[in-house]
Amino acid sequence: MNETTLTTTAVTAVTTQTFTETYAALNSNTIDIIKQNLKNQPLSIQLFDTVKAPSGGTTAFTIPGITGDEIEKSITGIILDYTTPRAYWETADPVEGTPPTCYSTNSIVSTDGKNCSTCPFNTFGSRNGDSMAKACKESVVLLMLRPGNIMPLAVRIPVSSKLIFQRYVTRLIGKMLPLSGVVTRITLDKTTNKSGQPYSVYSFEAVDMLSPDEAAKAKAFGENFMAVIDSTMQ
Repeated sequence: MNETTLTTTAVTAVTTQTFTETYAALNSNTIDIIKQNLKNQPLSIQLFDTVKAPSGGTTAFTIPGITGDEIEKSITGIILDYTTPRAYWETADPVEGTPPTCYSTNSIVSTDGKNCSTCPFNTFGSRNGDSMAKACKESVVLLMLRPGNIMPLAVRIPVSSKLIFQRYVTRLIGKMLPLSGVVTRITLDKTTNKSGQPYSVYSFEAVDMLSPDEAAKAKAFGENFMAVIDSTMQ
């Protein structure tokens, strides 16, 4: 597993011209266009193109594209925001699209008011006594704005890489950098668990740093975009 170290030499500034052309979504009228096109229709994360965690230790991402799935070794962009959901299904292998029995958007309290930290399904081994799996699945979902795209891409980080992401966020805090103030590159490494089964481990690297003005635009766009999602889901 390769851990990313953020250094001043590894992070370079994005020029204003390149930034404006590459991340046109951050233009001042983008949110207005989104609202006009929605016409009060709901905009939920479920409608976004989503990159799921690959299986079997695969070190490439499958990204939905307009002509079909695209295979990429990395995903690069600005992380506008992220959520830390949990979901519980009564069966260990639910049919895709089946709503969870219990759900939380922040891994703190469920939508019906239950405390996640004291829930018996949030303990190791609660799914199957012969394994250490939790019955309640947790993850991180990033909203990532990629170059040349207006709508963010939803990138799902499995619980096995949740701590790696949190360490990356903490490193940015140590450098006084907001998450949306850098361009992040995500890659995959192959490793194995205690049983010898291969799985993919996520790696995060800050490859560019935004100027204060650019970072402010990215932060404002992320906040306004999330406000659109929240308002249309009420």
